[in-house]
Amino acid sequence: MAKLFEKSVIKSMELDNRFVRSATWEGMAGTDGSCTQPLIDQTAALAEGGVGLIITGHAFVSPEGQAGPWQIGVHRDDLLPGLTCMADAVHRAGGKIALQIAHAGCYGFASGTGIEAVGPSCGIPDKTPPCRELTREEIGVIRAAFGRAAGRAKSAGFDAVQIHAAHGYLLSEFLSPFFNRRNDEYGGPVENRARIVLEVLESVRQEVGDDYPVLIKLNSQDFIDGGLSVDDMLVVAVLLEKGGVDAIEMSGGTIYASGELSAIRTGVLATPEEEVYYRDAALRFKQEIAVPLMLVGGVRSLEVAEALVEDGVTDYVSLCRPLIREPGLVNRWRSGDRRKAGCLSENACFGPLMKGEGLVCPLKRGES
Repeated sequence: MAKLFEKSVIKSMELDNRFVRSATWEGMAGTDGSCTQPLIDQTAALAEGGVGLIITGHAFVSPEGQAGPWQIGVHRDDLLPGLTCMADAVHRAGGKIALQIAHAGCYGFASGTGIEAVGPSCGIPDKTPPCRELTREEIGVIRAAFGRAAGRAKSAGFDAVQIHAAHGYLLSEFLSPFFNRRNDEYGGPVENRARIVLEVLESVRQEVGDDYPVLIKLNSQDFIDGGLSVDDMLVVAVLLEKGGVDAIEMSGGTIYASGELSAIRTGVLATPEEEVYYRDAALRFKQEIAVPLMLVGGVRSLEVAEALVEDGVTDYVSLCRPLIREPGLVNRWRSGDRRKAGCLSENACFGPLMKGEGLVCPLKRGES
C-alpha cells in the first residue's frame, strides 16, 4: 500500500494519501443553496475517515445553473459563511477539500427555480429536456460566473476548486456533439467545442492566481451515439494541460442520457476484473498527458486501487458511493483490514436523496 498512502502534492496542496472522494450530490443544503450543519458534519466525517482529498457535491455558479433541490450554491457572497464553516471543519479534522463548481445546462432545475434552462443548443425532443440556446454574450456571463465562484471558494478557505465538465451538464454538453449542434466558434470541431471549457479555466485562473490548485472533471466518453469519444477527450485533455489545469479527474457517461452506462451504473461488481469502468481510457490518457489523473468509477477493492496506482494507470483513486456507505473506508484499509467496500452499487442511496433526507445508505442504516 506504499504508493496509495504516500504524501503527494498538487500545486500548493499537500495530500496525505491518494484517495479522493469524488463529488457527490448530498441533497443537504438549504433551499437557498447555503451549507447546513448536517452537510458540514457529513463532510468533516469524510476527513475523519481518512480521505486524502474531499471534493464537494456540485455547487451551482449562477441561478439558472442549479441542477436540483437542496444543492450547494456558490453564486452569491452571502453564502460564504457556510462555505467557510465547511472548509474549516474539514481542516480541523486533518483533511483537504476542493469545491466543485458547476452549471447544470439543459438539466437545470427549471421546475424549482422558475428559470428557463439553457444549453449550447436547443433541447432535443424525446432525448433531452427543453432548453434555450445560449447566446455568445450569455456564454461570457457564465464564464465570468465560474471565475467569481472560484474566487469565493478560495476566500472561504477551500484548498482547491474543481470545474465540473462531465456527466452531461453544461460544460460537458458543449464538449459533446450530441448536445452541441452550434455553427459558431463554440461548435463543430472538438477544439471549438472545448473553447468554453478553456475560457472557464482561464477565468478561474485569473480569479485564484497561479499558485492555487485548479482541477477539472472530464468524461472519458459519453456512451451516447454521437457523443464525446475517447479520442475527443484526449484532445481536450491536451488543451487543458496546455491551459494550465493542475489535475484531471476522469469519469464517464451522463446522468440521464447514457442508459446502463450512465455515470452511476448499477450492478454488483463481484470480481476485481469487473471493477474500473474507464481503465482503457485512463491507459491512453497516461500515454499522452502528464497532468495528474484521478480515476473514478467502479473501484471497490483495495487490491484494485493498489494495482491502479502501482501500475501507473492513475495517480489518484476516486471513490463515490463506497464512501456513502462507509465514510471511514480509507482508514479501515490503512489499518490493514483489506475487506472489500460494502457498497453494492444498487443506488438505494438515491431514495432518501429524492425525499429530501440527504445522502445516506439505506442498507447500512437498516443494519444499524
